[in-house]
Amino acid sequence: MMTTSQTARALAALGHEARLSIFRLLVRAGDEGLNVGEIIQHLGIAPSTLAHHLSTLVDAGLVVQEKRSREVISRVDYATMRGTLDFLTSECCTGVKLQTSKESA
Repeated sequence: MMTTSQTARALAALGHEARLSIFRLLVRAGDEGLNVGEIIQHLGIAPSTLAHHLSTLVDAGLVVQEKRSREVISRVDYATMRGTLDFLTSECCTGVKLQTSKESA
């Protein structure tokens, strides 16, 4: 189970339009992932800007990168993606009980 801090970091990374677009593209690409050139072709993001956004997604644990020959392949870390979704929905419909001042003491 992901922590609140890990989930917040993942959601913050996805909270930018370009990073969300990159992430969604990589989700569509599946386990094969995409190299930088392919991402640029699909989204038209400048290479330096893309590098910055990919770095943020990697730091948040949402994307993993591996070197294959001369290229770096980026792909979604599906375990982290599922962990983020599970964290958000883990207490769905369980109800909310307000604490009284006696209970919190």
